[in-house]
Amino acid sequence: MNPDSPGPAPPSATETAVSLPLDIAIHQRTLRIALAGMVLFMFCAGLAAELLIYLNWRDPYSLIHFFGLSYEENLPTWYSSMLAFSCAAATSLVAVASRRRLCGSITHWWVLAIALALVSLDEVAQKHEDLGTYFDYGGVLYYGWIIPAGIFVVLFGLSYLGFLLRLPPRIGRRLAAAGATYVLGALILELPLGYLADTVGTDNLTYGLIDLTEETLEMIGLSLFLDGVLLYLAQLSPARARAGNS
Repeated sequence: MNPDSPGPAPPSATETAVSLPLDIAIHQRTLRIALAGMVLFMFCAGLAAELLIYLNWRDPYSLIHFFGLSYEENLPTWYSSMLAFSCAAATSLVAVASRRRLCGSITHWWVLAIALALVSLDEVAQKHEDLGTYFDYGGVLYYGWIIPAGIFVVLFGLSYLGFLLRLPPRIGRRLAAAGATYVLGALILELPLGYLADTVGTDNLTYGLIDLTEETLEMIGLSLFLDGVLLYLAQLSPARARAGNS
């Protein structure tokens, strides 16, 4: 090589490549404590809000609306949306890692990621309630959107039975428990809420407490899902793969 020949030109500012590390350390125990702490905080703040409503407390700073789980466009709504989005992001990483490791069920992971992203969006937009206009019933079916949602959940769950069984037993059980907890809150508890709304209205403590329980179960379900997905992602990580091959 001629020492006088010019070497490769240094990359310009527009050509600079940035390499980001893919191995991100997450302490599972710390994450679980943080997730449990946030759910506990949201529950206690929501419970206090419902009791203050029942006691006709004057709320000059709109704290009840800001912390109440039975309201929208507030702190719990933001947290639930971000939690669902975090689940979608983690699930997407599992899909990518599964493809690199040539694992099966890649499509199932991507579908889950898209579904969770839509859940995150709906936490803010609340578009699912528009489905109720097509199902005009009363009593426990007062919130008519649960009819198409229930059919979808049953079909979706049946289509994922094989997927869950193919996962490591610990992961499969955790994701199944997460899904059941979320559905219990988001769908099943809508039945007594609908009955109360149709018979005695929504302005009572019983309705508020059931609504509080519903929203809390949704957060618990998403938290369990995030914990399980990150646990599985750790098993698919390059570091774990290298350790297993050494």
